[in-house]
Amino acid sequence: MAPRSRTSLPSEWPLTLSIGFTLLLLRSCQGSRPPSAPTIEFSRVPVADRGGPIKLDLIQGRVNGARRGQQIVLYANSAGIWWVQPFSYKPYTAIQADSRWSASIHLGTEYAALLVEPGYYPPPRTKVLPVAGGEVVARVVVKGKGLTPAVSKTLHFSGYDWDVRRDASPRGGKTNPYSVENAWTDARGFLHLRLNRVDGQWTCAEVSLTQSLGSGLYRFTVADSSRLDPAAVMTLFTYDPSEMNQHHREMDIEVSRFGDPGGENAQYVVQPYYDPENVVRFSVPPGRLTYSFRWEPGRVAFQTVRDLTPAGGGKVIATHTFSSGVPSPGGESVLINLYAFGNSPIPVQNPAEVTIEKFEYLP
Repeated sequence: MAPRSRTSLPSEWPLTLSIGFTLLLLRSCQGSRPPSAPTIEFSRVPVADRGGPIKLDLIQGRVNGARRGQQIVLYANSAGIWWVQPFSYKPYTAIQADSRWSASIHLGTEYAALLVEPGYYPPPRTKVLPVAGGEVVARVVVKGKGLTPAVSKTLHFSGYDWDVRRDASPRGGKTNPYSVENAWTDARGFLHLRLNRVDGQWTCAEVSLTQSLGSGLYRFTVADSSRLDPAAVMTLFTYDPSEMNQHHREMDIEVSRFGDPGGENAQYVVQPYYDPENVVRFSVPPGRLTYSFRWEPGRVAFQTVRDLTPAGGGKVIATHTFSSGVPSPGGESVLINLYAFGNSPIPVQNPAEVTIEKFEYLP
């Protein structure tokens, strides 16, 4: 056999080179493969409910693979319409450092979470959800949980029926839980509302009239509420959940220092409260007081009186008439509540209770 030339390659080398080149190509392709797409998952989903502007619950989850600056946009489906959550003016939910997110959300039959790029502006409401692509990085939809039996309660007070709130509410800058156990009437027929600490949380109280009364005189006789905790709030007010154009037809008598121990402890309000001309502050002294407002076309006159006489007289503590921004009557009802003010620099420290001795309405 002739000797093999030193410059010649073994016959098996072409196969070896071919296999090595193929492996190199595979490694190159694997190295350039894009990372997996971000995903969203839910860890807590509210119940399925027809929804509405008042009922809220907590929804939570996490994102895998989100980039810096991206946010969550939430939607709830009510009657075939997807509504951005929790409010149209607050449509974004931040992703925490541990990739988790948490928010209050109005109830619906389905819930959706979108991972979006910075600068994305979600539609406030839509029949068709935005799909993943472009500024919408990921999307996931889940059905609400099966409804659990609701604990409902109705009270009869001052000749009217009042529904007791059981759902959480964001009133006052924080989503507070409400309990039907915090509202009751005593043997005299007086209404009691309580702010009570349960399992480390302050549970609140609210009752709402089951009918709409319209314009006229609204009068509330209230036992001493001057010594409420600075961050506790008692409100006597009208509210229409369906009428957003007139700021829900909300007009308020509020007894609270709103977290300022040295501030005045009451105010009259015609919404929106952020217009300075719509808020008048004053101080109420200890003792039984009668709060009222007379609602007429284009004006509402508030008054606080001590020792109200049958003829309507007494010592006037405060009075003010608003003639601008006053809503027209519609589907509003009367509500009375006691809750913890979430924006207070000093949280609620002590339990509280208020007693409303009488409610009157005169057309």
